[in-house]
Amino acid sequence: MRTYLFGFLLIFCLHLSHAQSLSSSEERLIEKVEKNYQETLALLEETVNINSGTFNLEGVRTVGKVFEREFANIGFTTEWITLPDSLKRAGHFVATRKGSKGKKLFFIGHLDTVFEKDMPFYPFTYVDEHTAKGQGANDMKGGNVMIFATLKALHELGLLEDRTVTVYFTGDEENAGSPSWVSRLDFVERAKLHDYALGYETAQGFNIATVARRGASGWTLKTTGRQVHSSGVFRESVGYGAIYEAARILNTFREELAGEEYLTFNPGQIIGGSDVAYNEDTGEGSALGKTNIVAREALVTGDLRFLGEDQKEKAREKMTEIVGRNLNGTTASITFEDGIPSMPPTEGNYALVDILSKVSQDMGFGEVKAGDPGSRGAGDISYVADYLDCIDGLGASGRGAHSPEETINMKEFPDLLKRSTVFVYRLLHEL
Repeated sequence: MRTYLFGFLLIFCLHLSHAQSLSSSEERLIEKVEKNYQETLALLEETVNINSGTFNLEGVRTVGKVFEREFANIGFTTEWITLPDSLKRAGHFVATRKGSKGKKLFFIGHLDTVFEKDMPFYPFTYVDEHTAKGQGANDMKGGNVMIFATLKALHELGLLEDRTVTVYFTGDEENAGSPSWVSRLDFVERAKLHDYALGYETAQGFNIATVARRGASGWTLKTTGRQVHSSGVFRESVGYGAIYEAARILNTFREELAGEEYLTFNPGQIIGGSDVAYNEDTGEGSALGKTNIVAREALVTGDLRFLGEDQKEKAREKMTEIVGRNLNGTTASITFEDGIPSMPPTEGNYALVDILSKVSQDMGFGEVKAGDPGSRGAGDISYVADYLDCIDGLGASGRGAHSPEETINMKEFPDLLKRSTVFVYRLLHEL
């Protein structure tokens, strides 16, 4: 009996402590999130079941129209940002409210997925009571829905009045239109007008937040050799051929650059022979060659991931120097293409994690810590990281992003949503 009474009192005290650590407005917000939860799930299912691969422009715009409907219903001004036809991208969805009080918040999501229209379709389906799967369920339609549900709860309690909030859902995050200074121009300029950028990409873990993301850029290596009979390969008058030169360069990249913290470089495609062809738009390549011919041409495409512009530039300098150490009878050149910049960890970013962690502890969910700065790849938030404090990984949790087995953790989803709502409330009202 005494043990039972002690346990009851402990639970009661923990509940009382939780209640005392949240304001009455925050308690009402949590109740509102719970009340709206079935509508939130319906919106998640609706958007997941619309194919919106980056190159399915109609599908991307259709998902945008769903959010246009929803945000208009909670008092936001909505618009569609079009891009030049040459970029072959759908454009971006933006929803705004403007005010004169509190911090200005810039919410980041994206409408597109990696699953194109001609790929097999995987609808929103419950695997069990705690797991669902579907195209883009965690990357990042779950995060988009969290942004909306968070702001809906705040709106319904009148807590967005006279506050500045911008929601920006890009339509080409998975494959940004090039050049990026065109496809992200409006995105960056709007972000500059705010205090904090909040990214709702997939959560790495319930108690992990993202303070940094590595940047991504591309490179193309081309090598040439003397096309002669293969019996002469290695001779002074013949040399080694284009494929050996490409192999030499790639292996030297690995030997001299691999292991540097936060730096990776991946050759994703290689084509070699007597004649090669490559389509930059589709990524398709072909080669003509014979085993008894020394290769005349080779082409390699790859990516370079880094944390900070200094690391990127030093890696490029080293790679260029390695390319110049040509084998006999060969030539080589490498070109680089900028992609998404990196999001370096800053004091301001860590400060946002501290605020989120305080919210999490006040709600009884435990401490939130900053994730490893090198653990995440590039994302849209990186474009604005030089201009305002940022935090990412606030979205839904799950596994298997970019694969047919992509899942969303439905056990954690409601608690992530509640924490998001209280976190945003404090940013808008207490700082």
